[in-house]
Amino acid sequence: MSVGYTSILWNAEKKRYDRGILIFVLVYLVAFYALHAILHPNATFETLLIRAFGILAFFFLHVILVIGPLTRLNAAFLPLLYNRRHLGVSMFFIALIHGAFSIQQFHNLGDMNPMRSIFLSNMEYLSLNQFPFQTLGFFALIILGLMAVSSHDFWLKNLGPMVWKSLHMLVYVAYALIILHVVLGAIQNEKSLTFFAIVLGGFTSVTLLHLVAGRMEKRVDEEKPIVDNGFVMVCRPRELEENRAKIIRWGERIAVFKYDGKLSAVSNVCKHQGGPLGEGKIVDGCITCPWHGYQYLPGNGQSPPPFNEKVATYELKIQDGYVWVNPESKGEGVEVEPLNLKDYE
Repeated sequence: MSVGYTSILWNAEKKRYDRGILIFVLVYLVAFYALHAILHPNATFETLLIRAFGILAFFFLHVILVIGPLTRLNAAFLPLLYNRRHLGVSMFFIALIHGAFSIQQFHNLGDMNPMRSIFLSNMEYLSLNQFPFQTLGFFALIILGLMAVSSHDFWLKNLGPMVWKSLHMLVYVAYALIILHVVLGAIQNEKSLTFFAIVLGGFTSVTLLHLVAGRMEKRVDEEKPIVDNGFVMVCRPRELEENRAKIIRWGERIAVFKYDGKLSAVSNVCKHQGGPLGEGKIVDGCITCPWHGYQYLPGNGQSPPPFNEKVATYELKIQDGYVWVNPESKGEGVEVEPLNLKDYE
């Protein structure tokens, strides 16, 4: 969905994003071949193709994995998150080219079927030096393929957000398989430690960013708000930024929004992919999810017509100069009268 709440097919922003990916890939390939023509003039075209697309897919996967934690740490990265699925599909096709040419070069010239050859030509599973690393890449490619095929919202709607999200969390399994695929494969033939250092640096960056973002999220969950007669203290009204929210945790995260001199509270979880509504803002009168632009009316948690997504709403009050929220929801899509701040001036 866009902030104007119209269905997205290929809008101008996504077209620019995809053109940017294509231009980057073309520039990278030209630079890669030019550099290797100088450094490795005897390398075959097929070998260079395998290396070029393998390195590019590996790089793209790292970018994809760090986008999530980066957006948690800095909202400036949200445009990357908004289009992350396009990058993921692009990465899969790049990895597929790498895999296809690898099979062609290493498994298509013998008597055995290439698919069988991947698993049966080398059975040294107990050896580090001779481990059949290509099997790891094969299974990683299967996972990335499932993610690419199911990236469209058609699958999200029919599988349900929880199943869809669980499927796409397999990217971390694919990442582990690819790391092992590289360490047990390409690095074995490298005499320089440079490539190993690059792989280690990428893995370390992904891990540290996730740990830092997770720690930040944990701090929110560990906050102990003040409770009085079943209501949870939020903050003073002036501490709320216009068209923005304050997120509190009491069982479930609740987002309290300030807009047009009023306050409303809704569930912090977007119905699309579980995005944090409280980290978004109100655009055109609607709470707009920062991940993919899904929108909800703040007073009732309902999506504007013709869409039918709904989030839970909560009762608010002002007492002793503070905003308080009842953590027991009124239900999804239930109208709750907004607090008018003018009544408390």
